[in-house]
Amino acid sequence: MDNVAGSKELRNKVLFTFGMLIVYRLGIHVPVPGINGQAIADFFANAQNTLFGLFDMFSGGGLSRLSVFALGIMPYISASIILQLLTVVSPELSRLKKEEGEAGQKKITQYTRYLTVLITLVQGTGISIGLQQMTSPTGVPVVPDPGPMFIFLTVITLSAGTIFIMWLGEQITARGIGNGISLIIFSGIVAGIPGALMKSFRLMSSGEMAIFVALIITVIMAGVLVFTCFMETSQRRIPIHYAKRQMGRKMYGGQNTHLPLRVNTAGVIPPIFASSILMFPATIANFSQVEWLQSISTFFQPGSAAYTIVFVGLIIFFCFFYTAIIFDPKDIAENLKKQGGFIPGIRPGKHTKDYIDKVLTRITLWGSLYVAAICVLPMLLINKLNVPFYFGGTALLIVVGVAIDTMSQVQSYLITHQYEGLMQKSKLKGRF
Repeated sequence: MDNVAGSKELRNKVLFTFGMLIVYRLGIHVPVPGINGQAIADFFANAQNTLFGLFDMFSGGGLSRLSVFALGIMPYISASIILQLLTVVSPELSRLKKEEGEAGQKKITQYTRYLTVLITLVQGTGISIGLQQMTSPTGVPVVPDPGPMFIFLTVITLSAGTIFIMWLGEQITARGIGNGISLIIFSGIVAGIPGALMKSFRLMSSGEMAIFVALIITVIMAGVLVFTCFMETSQRRIPIHYAKRQMGRKMYGGQNTHLPLRVNTAGVIPPIFASSILMFPATIANFSQVEWLQSISTFFQPGSAAYTIVFVGLIIFFCFFYTAIIFDPKDIAENLKKQGGFIPGIRPGKHTKDYIDKVLTRITLWGSLYVAAICVLPMLLINKLNVPFYFGGTALLIVVGVAIDTMSQVQSYLITHQYEGLMQKSKLKGRF
């Protein structure tokens, strides 16, 4: 922190980042016009194990309050994932990503923005229509005065809120420190921790939770947090050697480096996809009284054996699926061959591609098991110990991952700043 305070430029970046996040958190408390706040709060009190609860976590509580930021940054994330999937099947997008460099990336970013606006319009329309049909558990309508004007105003408000959040994230990335979109999600999750802790203290003071149970939970939380930090920074380093090349009278190359492969290459996408699929029946059941749909919703309640088995299977599947999309061993092998690099003992070309693919498959298996354990084990323990708030899973992976990435950027900036300072001092000495 002393280094941050000593660097004026970095201090300004950190303050700018905090300022933008404060603006985001203030917007969470601005409600959409025409909503009965108490009725929507009562509705979400019974929707924690549905898609509404998952989306509310990503929106930082904006959805449960029906604020102008109710859609959160999820439309932008969805648009980014869709564009990533399309680059695999679309030759035009693939060419933009691989051949046109920074200019191509700017075009893909622009397409992502347009798709985000389209998604917000569709989601905003669906939410506004659904709100008119929603009632609290006591029968109070969420929208006292429904109609076309309410739908139009809600769609415009929600779309403008998401676009503003997207702008905030881009401003943080460009002028602040860290990835703006990730920090917005991070701030929304962290903002819910104080309230959960206060609720735990109230339960202990009233005798509903034993102190011994609270100590066990604290130890479990600390252990899971340390294990998550360790796994998120773990990587398999494949050694890379570059052959020496002579150009004129000078020799180039001959360097030794490594290719880092993260254990959790897919990040938080697999548990998000898996949770969304399993929560879908419970979400539909909230709006329907069909008996077979209610039975499926009950069968896949979080913590049940069926939910746990399917959840683990989906996480492992999406870990391999998403890793195959974002990491292509064939491209890595071709780039190494063009640059004169090779893996010791492995022939360039197809053999290198097969070797990288083999190593990636192995670490992805362990990475998928780690993600599944982080998502399932705390959930099972919480159900047994009756903890009043959810700890673990997707939220923990996001918090730890964003914190590690942001601190790495701060450290890199400090190292670069110190290096530039040393270079300036050496130039000054050289003049005398």
